Amino acid sequence: MSKDAVKDKGCKADNKSKTGSSVEKTDQKKIKKNEPPKGMLTNAKTDFGALKDCDRVFQNLYGRHDWRLKDSCKRGDWYRTADLLEMGPDWIMDEIKKSGLRGRGGSGFYAGNKWEFLKAVKSKKKIMILNCAEGEPGTCKDREILRHEPHKLIEGCLLAGFCMGCEKCIVYVRNRFYNEACNLQFAMTEAYRYGLLGCNACDTGIKFDMHIQRGDRYLTGEETAMVNCLMGKLGRPRKRPPYLHEQGYFDHPTVVLNAESIAVVPSILRRGAKWWSGLGRTKNSGTKLFNISGHVNNPCTVEEEMSMPLRDLIEMHAGGVCGGWKNLLAVFPGGLSTPLIPKIAAEEALMDFDCLHSMGSELGTGGIIVMCKDCDPLLIMQRTLEFYMKQTCKQCTPCRDSAIWLPEISKNFTKGESHPHMIDLVDTIQKRMRGTCICGLAEGHANVALALAQQFGPLIEKRILEYAKDC
Repeated sequence: MSKDAVKDKGCKADNKSKTGSSVEKTDQKKIKKNEPPKGMLTNAKTDFGALKDCDRVFQNLYGRHDWRLKDSCKRGDWYRTADLLEMGPDWIMDEIKKSGLRGRGGSGFYAGNKWEFLKAVKSKKKIMILNCAEGEPGTCKDREILRHEPHKLIEGCLLAGFCMGCEKCIVYVRNRFYNEACNLQFAMTEAYRYGLLGCNACDTGIKFDMHIQRGDRYLTGEETAMVNCLMGKLGRPRKRPPYLHEQGYFDHPTVVLNAESIAVVPSILRRGAKWWSGLGRTKNSGTKLFNISGHVNNPCTVEEEMSMPLRDLIEMHAGGVCGGWKNLLAVFPGGLSTPLIPKIAAEEALMDFDCLHSMGSELGTGGIIVMCKDCDPLLIMQRTLEFYMKQTCKQCTPCRDSAIWLPEISKNFTKGESHPHMIDLVDTIQKRMRGTCICGLAEGHANVALALAQQFGPLIEKRILEYAKDC
């Protein structure tokens, strides 16, 4: 077989190359540790929020202006994009690494490190997939971008794709987001019409194409499950290795990125890494879209500075907790899959990756769900576990068994028809789920069980005693 034929094989041939082996041995260690990229800028700020209007990335978040190309250009989209492309992929990569941009989809990986994996692979058929599934309860930020800022997203895809050497981007949109998908499709049509996408994107000679595919399942938010779904296979996670940058979409090198992470890229490149790194704490830089829901007076989606105190965020933008801050019981800080934090921790929490991790929780997607004392927390936990029972793929034994047992146990806790030793059983089940399943979605399932056993253990015992007295 000739050398040209080997190159055309794409990822299969690349897996056996020196580049592929070095990525697997060295880069995978970095991604597990999630180490900051070299050259990342730092700051010494101690006061965070409220965000100034001049620092907002999403200026049409609430749809007060037209989302089409003409008005998007007035807000700064597509401004001298060709000049940014002509700076070259290495310059774009350096700026992203200096900025310290971290993924906004839940994992918090440094974007520069993740992009580097795909950029290092030598192949002409690299694929970029944009994750707009957004099935996480309490999260509704990406749909606002699709609906009101589609051109910002398309421009970010072009810049990121060019940096990694991709010529094709697939946008995975949830089936229920009908209006959002229509807006994005219209914006993509405008971009093709005016030469911003296609065989000669922005008159630079760069080829870059985009198209939309739709699906509707919570599980396909996991990247390998999404790739399987896009290929027409059963949409459930797969084992790794091989990793997606080695063997992804139809065996081509692939990367799956979050919509918000990509939408901020044009602003970072235009305004500079120093501007982005000057917002938020070091290693937690930039702005973030937060969704505030639950027992608050004004549920909303808002863009704020990273590391803003959780209490300030709720009181400033959501009108405070129903019944006042004293009525707060607990908070899911980053969506339903993140560990619950009690009121004492919520008073001191900063909304960034490192602070919440030190408290035993995660920033996740930034979907803040507030629980007040007027609700029945055991009923909320029961409904949450029932959600996971329906959504799990039941591929792994620990996850499958817990999907059967936990909802039933939780239902008995809610009624009081149980025994205190069952609390210890729940804790045992959630421990066996961690690190034993194919994907990370089992961790979210385990986090709910952990909150049920540890934070609401005394309430469960009280409920059991009340039921015993009535009997």
